[in-house]
Amino acid sequence: DALEIGAGTGYFSLNMLGSGMIATATATDISSGMLGALRGRAERLSLEVSTTRADAEALPFPDESFDLVFGHAVLHHIPDLDRAFGEFRRVLRPGGSLAFCGEPSRYGDRIAAGPKRAAISLAPLWRRALGARARRSHATAGGWGDLDEWAVDVHAFRPGELRRSLADAGFDSPRIRGEELLSNLHGWLVRTLESTAEPAEIPDRWRMFAFRSYLALQRVDSRLLEPHLPPELFYNLVLSARRA
Repeated sequence: DALEIGAGTGYFSLNMLGSGMIATATATDISSGMLGALRGRAERLSLEVSTTRADAEALPFPDESFDLVFGHAVLHHIPDLDRAFGEFRRVLRPGGSLAFCGEPSRYGDRIAAGPKRAAISLAPLWRRALGARARRSHATAGGWGDLDEWAVDVHAFRPGELRRSLADAGFDSPRIRGEELLSNLHGWLVRTLESTAEPAEIPDRWRMFAFRSYLALQRVDSRLLEPHLPPELFYNLVLSARRA
């Protein structure tokens, strides 16, 4: 039995179900709309998933209900993370696992500001080269349109602090590693550039170039950088632990 925290529209849990990595899933989110979209996707994919509108800091499940609690890019949105970790441990069975990925590191978050700023400066030239018009809803302060990134991103993490928080919550063997350094910088550059242009006018050849470049840099990261560099340097942190 697996529980996803902050499931959104189900990208993570539905892919895990479809690949056979998990047999059953309960998806939670604070947004009823997101969960409705998740159920629609699950139905189209012929996958069975239970959904519950829930706050990560107060999960509506009995003690020891799940073997796995997992999520993607959600912990940095939770205001009281210590309370949430306590809830995750409570609903896990003894020997159960905790796994979260895609969490921003504090230093990596600062590094990511570089390609974002560079993209905003380069955007007019990039659009002219591709023949794409500026997106009407684009806000020049970071390429996020009407979305204020800081309104939803509560935390950026230090790996040592995450380890201590997990240990304090009663988890055994907390492990933190970093992933995607060069590929993440590339991703921020590309996403910020693309956010400034009308989506329908971005050529497929650019999208394919950006995708293939990302995959190439991801291979460099996984083979050369991730095994040797400290997790603090990476934008994305992956954490895992077990309940004794």
